[in-house]
Amino acid sequence: MQTIRLNNGVQMPALGFGVYNISQSETARCVQEAVECGYRLIDTAQWYGNEEGVGRAVAECGLPREEIFITTKLQSGRRVAESVEESLRKLRSEYIDLLLIHWPMGEDTAIWSAMEGLCRRGTLRAIGLSNFYGNDLENILRCCEVAPQVIQQELHPFRQQSALVARYRQLGIVPQAWSPLACGRENIFANPTLTRIGAAHGKTAAQVALRFLVQGGICPIPKTSHKSRMAENIDIFDFELSDAELADIHALDLGHGLFGWYD
Repeated sequence: MQTIRLNNGVQMPALGFGVYNISQSETARCVQEAVECGYRLIDTAQWYGNEEGVGRAVAECGLPREEIFITTKLQSGRRVAESVEESLRKLRSEYIDLLLIHWPMGEDTAIWSAMEGLCRRGTLRAIGLSNFYGNDLENILRCCEVAPQVIQQELHPFRQQSALVARYRQLGIVPQAWSPLACGRENIFANPTLTRIGAAHGKTAAQVALRFLVQGGICPIPKTSHKSRMAENIDIFDFELSDAELADIHALDLGHGLFGWYD
């Protein structure tokens, strides 16, 4: 697994496994299988209701805790320290590798300040944002003592947000892609451009879409409950897209999101 160096020196895996919308009863199995396939970044959230399943799988996977990078996200801005303690209990961990504010909550600068304090104490190794745009992002950038390390948002071949990604790069913030395969929308798995490029490399359209993100310095966190698809999604580090192929994929950008959020 390749890694990305965050602006505080922490090394984060370049691709992760997401557990959004996976039931509590299935999460431990899915995470265990993801680890077996080679994933070392697991992305969960308080709102997902499955942190306990992640914690169980990480505790029982046979690997040292430091070899697994766990991301979770704050659901509420109230009692940040207590909320983080609850996540730590569920995750069976003494620290969280990356904590994100899941969405703007109206008291974000106070939340961020509390997260900075937990970062200084070592409870959090890195901190960042999810689904922050415009003034919500600028407010954090103006007040922060610890700059965000990661920002998570909708990114895939049909929603590239190239100008924002370029700005994040200038700021030293690593973008992460939720729904990097567009939840199967726009017929992504049979898209003619992606399948044509994939055929040239012996890869699937999904693998091309994920490789496109990784090659652009974006960390995708695809989700699936099928081990065969987990293995397919992680098998993207043995080929490289050419400039011409990248240009063809850039041309797929629709200029808007597919889920009706934040547009």
